[in-house]
Amino acid sequence: MTTAVSAHDALLAKAVAWFTEHGVGDTSLRTLAAELGTSHRMLHYHFGSRDGLLVAVVEAVERAEKEILARLLDEHDDPYSAGATFWEHVADSAQTFAPLYFELAGHAMLGHAWARSLREWLTDGWVEALTKLYVSAGHPPVRAAELARMSLAMARGLTFELALTGDRAAVDAAMAAFTESTRAGREIGGRPA
Repeated sequence: MTTAVSAHDALLAKAVAWFTEHGVGDTSLRTLAAELGTSHRMLHYHFGSRDGLLVAVVEAVERAEKEILARLLDEHDDPYSAGATFWEHVADSAQTFAPLYFELAGHAMLGHAWARSLREWLTDGWVEALTKLYVSAGHPPVRAAELARMSLAMARGLTFELALTGDRAAVDAAMAAFTESTRAGREIGGRPA
């Protein structure tokens, strides 16, 4: 049995796709409505304001990513394998989603009120999820949190590099080397992984 997509969810999916392709910039609700084939009033009805729409976009994207990582951790006995598969997902979508991700992250860094949930997710959400991954790999909680931050920094940096250069082979090799060092317990940042 399939569930019908609500008008809200359908508009949100279109908005995410449009922002992914064009960026956010100073796009108004009127401009976006015309691009999506709807009215300014319908966007206002469903999201309240431009900021409300951007909050919904951020929440939709972060919810989807959380669900993918959680599913991978459930599907894989080896957390490093789950992490490698998640990296493949991130790298596969980097050319499409990285510009939007970094643009919205910039808004969060600047303290825009609508980006508060994104700022919270960027600062805490990924660390929490990746810490669980490292705890499940046998690391003590404090070390798992350190490794989570290093992994997050590595993934963000390599995603940025991939979006700029398109050199998938180089970023995949760097991520594989980082993962292998972490798995083997070699020195990372002056401490055993």
